[in-house]
Amino acid sequence: MRRSSLMTVVALVALTGCASPEATPLMKEPLQVYAAGSLREALTEIARDHEARTGQKIALTFGASGLLRERIEKGEGAQVFASADTQHPQRLAAAGGWVPHTVFVRNSLCALTQASVNTTPQNLLETMLDPAVKLGTSTPKADPSGDYAWELFRKAETVRTGAYAALEAKALKLTGGPDSPKPPAGQGTYAWVMDQGQADVFLTYCTNAVASQKEVPRLKVVQVPAALQVGASYGLTVRRGAPASAEAFAKALLAPPAQVTFARYGFGQP
Repeated sequence: MRRSSLMTVVALVALTGCASPEATPLMKEPLQVYAAGSLREALTEIARDHEARTGQKIALTFGASGLLRERIEKGEGAQVFASADTQHPQRLAAAGGWVPHTVFVRNSLCALTQASVNTTPQNLLETMLDPAVKLGTSTPKADPSGDYAWELFRKAETVRTGAYAALEAKALKLTGGPDSPKPPAGQGTYAWVMDQGQADVFLTYCTNAVASQKEVPRLKVVQVPAALQVGASYGLTVRRGAPASAEAFAKALLAPPAQVTFARYGFGQP
């Protein structure tokens, strides 16, 4: 293990403490965990391992982070909220019912493209600006992935004058909104959107892009160049007054076993 990775693991161990699973009283009802859709595969595995280790049942609800936050604000009983950004957890904490957030993983944006689109990191901006290219994104405010895409548009303006207005005008908000069409059961959202030809280029998390390519191998994953790259920090918060099992699960997400799982799915360390 590299020294930097070892130091990260040591820091995480110190942060999460040394409490054993047996020291945490179990809830009779499943722990209600609301989480960003991009966490689905990794968090499902982590929750399964946590259940096997502790005996605590966990109910996972996935969706666009902004929409999940709205559901919580309307009274749904989430006890742990794992968002794809930090703004939505901050909003819950500011209202007084949730603890301040902790960044628990990181992500970045990639371009998922059709096989017919000839693009590289170097000419990605030109490709997205091409009037003939359909550019897909998620829905800003409802889904942080859309907010990060708009942040990329703002960076593009610093590279080429007029790029922000052009990209904003042409971007197709295909996913993450309250009325966005849902894929058939068993299909990933982004793989389905691209397989249906709804976009030629889709800006999404790199973890989503890689998973979509596995599902639809003809798709290509293109890295976003440094000048346009946007980092995504995922925020974790726990409802105030929630049972100790909620805090225990939140701490488990920061512990080395869960971080190894997140890394295997392409997420970066906090």
